[in-house]
Amino acid sequence: MQALHTAATGMAAQELNVQVISNNIANLRTTGFKKQTAAFQDLIYEHIRRVGAQASDQGTILPVGVDIGGGVKTVGTPRSMTQGTLSQTGNDLDLAISGEGFFKILMPDGTYQYTRDGTFQMDNQGRVVTAGGNPVQPTITIPNNASGITVNEQGQVTVTLPGSSSNTVLGQIGVTRFINKAGLQPVGSNQFIETTSSGTPQDGTANSEGYGKITQGSLEQANVDVVSEMSDLIAAQRAYEMNAKVISAADQMMQSTTALFR
Repeated sequence: MQALHTAATGMAAQELNVQVISNNIANLRTTGFKKQTAAFQDLIYEHIRRVGAQASDQGTILPVGVDIGGGVKTVGTPRSMTQGTLSQTGNDLDLAISGEGFFKILMPDGTYQYTRDGTFQMDNQGRVVTAGGNPVQPTITIPNNASGITVNEQGQVTVTLPGSSSNTVLGQIGVTRFINKAGLQPVGSNQFIETTSSGTPQDGTANSEGYGKITQGSLEQANVDVVSEMSDLIAAQRAYEMNAKVISAADQMMQSTTALFR
């Protein structure tokens, strides 16, 4: 019976839906995390009677057809890139982007990855790096005798050096944007890589036209709405249960049919 297969595709789809929701909830407190949703499409149809076909020798046309669907399939898990709320930390090297853009990170193999997680620190060379030790671009090196680290909305990093009456500019942290930021490929550690779908990276200056501003002493929280996720979880569970009942009902119908012909 085709209903068994159809309902099975529905159960598989909702199982994946629950997996996506569980990942969103698990990352509720992950800095810069962007939630995902599961997107589905119906499968190919069996056209038993095609709509618009001739219904009689007199030329009457069928106003409706008989189309039996084959179930559902997952077509993607698009990521929502909406802005998360900013949480103040007071740490000099905690940075958040308000608006468009990502921090650009240099990886050990010479490639670049991109992140909204501005939890930065200094390594043993004084460079501003991620929690994984990879330098933020352009590379900023802070002298070990510096104090009063300041990062303005444009990403310009200044410090106070001993014996100097004015601030010293060390460099400027850049911001990178993409035409289709939802097309970035997540690689873990709160980071993404460019893809053909995302378009080429466009490096720029924070707080300039088309780029978000940098806020020092703050971090961007995950854009996960826990109430919405719990509501979606309940709906997915109900849909799974209904598909399971369809399988049970179809199985009982097959048994009844078999018994009639014994």
